[in-house]
Amino acid sequence: MTTLNLDDFSDLIERPDGGVRRDAEERRGRLAVPPGALGRLDELAEWLAAAQGRVPVKPIERPRVVLFAADHGIAAGGVSGRPAGSAHELVRGVLDGTSPVAILAERFGAGVRVVDAGLDCDPALLPEDVVRHRVRRGSGRIDVEDALTAEEAEAALRLGIRIADEEADSGTDLVVLGDISVGGTTVAATLVAALCGTDASVVTGRGGLPIDDLAWMRKCAAIRDSLRRARPVLGDQTALLAAVGGADVAAITGFLLQSAVRRTPVILDGVVSAACGLVAQRAAFRAPDWWLAGQGSGEPGQAKALDRMALNPVLDHGVTVGEGTGALLALPLVQAAAALAAELPVKAPPGGSGERAAGEPPADRKTD
Repeated sequence: MTTLNLDDFSDLIERPDGGVRRDAEERRGRLAVPPGALGRLDELAEWLAAAQGRVPVKPIERPRVVLFAADHGIAAGGVSGRPAGSAHELVRGVLDGTSPVAILAERFGAGVRVVDAGLDCDPALLPEDVVRHRVRRGSGRIDVEDALTAEEAEAALRLGIRIADEEADSGTDLVVLGDISVGGTTVAATLVAALCGTDASVVTGRGGLPIDDLAWMRKCAAIRDSLRRARPVLGDQTALLAAVGGADVAAITGFLLQSAVRRTPVILDGVVSAACGLVAQRAAFRAPDWWLAGQGSGEPGQAKALDRMALNPVLDHGVTVGEGTGALLALPLVQAAAALAAELPVKAPPGGSGERAAGEPPADRKTD
């Protein structure tokens, strides 16, 4: 097996079709509803049209929630509101349909896929189709040791690439991406601070299950110590993920890069997916054009990362539960934007009658 070089993705990833986006903007100007009246829905529809490479935009028919799960060794340092090694309990809630993301996904008609990249539990506790992808059990404590070996980091990246290919091949037309982890926000904040050149206190938040002031100070200290280990390997994304990442973080990074290669649009959730996006952007600067920021989670590290990638969250409702929930809430807005762009009637020409936008000839503009 050849060594994976993330820099190769820079040549593989193209931007969404700018010509199609201009056509979508022009077509929007011909709709009966005045320009600007639909607010950001117009922008979402144009982004989606460019990603699909066609005007009029197609409805979202096969959305999918993809969640990468893992436990992070840093949680043993008292930086999380949940016990170390307990992420499998969150996974069970998703699989049983009792978690917020599972309930909303069923309501919104989105399938849910959970991928165990590095949970710290007996594999027998979860279904085979979840645990069969596991790269390793848990990860190293990043303030004092590497999260992964170099070989494990590459294996996790390849896992994400493989899952992205599987989703694209199965017809998924929009991915809602999230993580299920304990200690993940500490890892994500470390990556954001390292890649943005900021101090630990600037990126340290309270996590999905809010922590008290003492735990926050422990978290700051852990990120500060982890940054000392991250800075020497900033020039090598795979080495960075091995040093201060984790199996889920590396897998999400690979997933984001390959989804951009496969022209699959992705909605990002919280600080973990945003941090992975920063790593992916370092490898391929065009990749963020294929992503939407679903929500602002309130984590300062996420805000820093999204600003660096020039992504503006669709929603800002203070949802901190994680597991892709906040991003999933943005899905109905994207679906609404596509429906309105495709089905609103166009203006009637002088002396003529209007027509349904959806009835325009498919030859408007379409590319594969």
